[in-house]
Amino acid sequence: MKNKNLETLMYSAGGVLALALVLIAANFIFSAFNARIDLTHGQVYTLSEGTKSILSKLEAPVKIRLYYTQGSAAVPPGVKTFASRVEDLLNEYKAASKGKVIIEKFNPEPDSDAEESAALDNVEGQTTNSGEKFYLGLAVSFLDQKSAIPVLTADRERLLEYDITRSISQVSQAKKPVVGVMSHLPVLGRSLDPVKKQQPTEPWVLAQELKRIFDVRKVELNATKIDDDIKVLLVIHPRDILEPTEYALDQFVMRGGKLITFVDSYAYFDQQPDLQNPFGGSAAGQSSLDNLFKAWGVQPSQGKVVADLTFASGEGPRLLPTLLALTNDALNLDDPVTSQVGTMLIPFGASFTVKLPEWLKQTTLIHTSKNSMLADLIIATLSGEPSTRGFQPSGQEEPIAMRLTGKFKTAFPNGKPADPFQRGKPEDPVQFELDRKAHLRESVAENTVVVVGDVDMLTDGAAVEVQEIFGQRVAVPRNGNLAFAQGLVEQMAGDGALINLRSRAAFSRPLTVIRQMEARAQEASLGKIKALEDVLSQATEKLQALQKGRPSGTATGGAILTPEQQTEMDNFRKKSVETRKELKEMRKNLREETETLQLWTKVINIALVPLLVMTLGITLAVIRRRQAHQRIRQS
Repeated sequence: MKNKNLETLMYSAGGVLALALVLIAANFIFSAFNARIDLTHGQVYTLSEGTKSILSKLEAPVKIRLYYTQGSAAVPPGVKTFASRVEDLLNEYKAASKGKVIIEKFNPEPDSDAEESAALDNVEGQTTNSGEKFYLGLAVSFLDQKSAIPVLTADRERLLEYDITRSISQVSQAKKPVVGVMSHLPVLGRSLDPVKKQQPTEPWVLAQELKRIFDVRKVELNATKIDDDIKVLLVIHPRDILEPTEYALDQFVMRGGKLITFVDSYAYFDQQPDLQNPFGGSAAGQSSLDNLFKAWGVQPSQGKVVADLTFASGEGPRLLPTLLALTNDALNLDDPVTSQVGTMLIPFGASFTVKLPEWLKQTTLIHTSKNSMLADLIIATLSGEPSTRGFQPSGQEEPIAMRLTGKFKTAFPNGKPADPFQRGKPEDPVQFELDRKAHLRESVAENTVVVVGDVDMLTDGAAVEVQEIFGQRVAVPRNGNLAFAQGLVEQMAGDGALINLRSRAAFSRPLTVIRQMEARAQEASLGKIKALEDVLSQATEKLQALQKGRPSGTATGGAILTPEQQTEMDNFRKKSVETRKELKEMRKNLREETETLQLWTKVINIALVPLLVMTLGITLAVIRRRQAHQRIRQS
């Protein structure tokens, strides 16, 4: 009877009120403890350690002004959902910074003060198809420094944390980082030189973009010392580089300088006189950092270029396997630099053989497909059937660009090498002793070097298209080449923690099983095509052998086939028809499997999961009801 009275009391109004008071008191007590648990796949609500490191170094508050048009019918539903996730992430910044990050929210409606503030902060409005305007962007300010992300889009959600943290890092720096550029090519432009018969050239678009953000400084290709204030050194096509300059690069890395190098085994835009050709002509230049690469355990494919049928440009007679049109499948989507590049164009690039020492770690940024091989330079520019003759895929993904991380050891254990132009002259003992004392055998801390196996990708001819718009010359990107190079420099020039900042997991995920099915079908198709080409090659060889066996002077002439040749040709045509039927059937089966998988995926997501939840709820309700009846009977 007492149990029954207690149950009646709990379900009474007084019991409900008492329970509410207990919950409020518990919530007030536990609110003093900051406990946060992220149970999402990929930890989408957890800041990276790199972000936390940068926030911990802030010496003064950073303001983040979020501009979002709330309550407007112009904002698409998908943008509203994304904006909510942006606010959640900003709250994580506020919590992790311990008061150093201040979040200010504005609702920029038409003709409002908030809209004027957005314009002053360089936050841009977006226009829907109906012509209505809304805002979703933010500005980061620190003292008198300011950086803006004019438009926040869900397409770049994987890089949202990186973009915000990079902006915080940029505004908190006292002055622009110094970026050095060393190159055999006129990356920074060239003035008129009547002696060398060189015409003046404009700086590459890459250099123009870098100058907008950094203090860009030219470093000569024969430099024997890299200035200490240079934070990032961009080495592009170091053709004919001398050992003393390589030593300068080595010691630059030992001191903690960040090095990004682009080398090439076939620099198409660096045509040099071909000394091996008695009839003159020109040949593409080659470049490498032999001593440094040997010490780091990387070897570029000198004398060969990458040919890849999966990422080949063109088709049919214009197929060019050495002009790589890369998609996301060739890029590291977990790295902030390459995750949102999209497409890239790599003309006649090199890959690397990697055997790293134990003190280095490798992160591949760009790689080939398994349907690739190394091709001789003599066929680098061939297209169509000649470019694929004898194609034998390696079956492995080879790195084209990679990041090396660790405590680097010098490539010159014996110290500074002798200057080849000073041979025969007595060595200055004082300078020798100074060089010996200044020599570093190991980097002072963990450092990062980026190695890329192509130079042509940075040239204006491969990266941009110059257009005339309203009387102004405007460079429009053809691909993501410049975004990749600029992203590398921005990442290396910023806080060191930016390099280790991960790309966030996405809230929406593609059907990877379907993609894997399509990839397997594509590989099978390539195998069938290769088998068909083999049949064609064998039939051609057989025909040629039969033709050579014919007696000379025959009255039949070369245009009439013998019975053996006719039989061989009929067999080949029969095999071709059978192979085409198999390909057609395979594509049909692929479509049916894909459509079936998509259907069942929709059924599971739309119907089965809610049905399971409903069934579980009903089951629990029935169990609790039975338990209640049992307690009543027992009382």
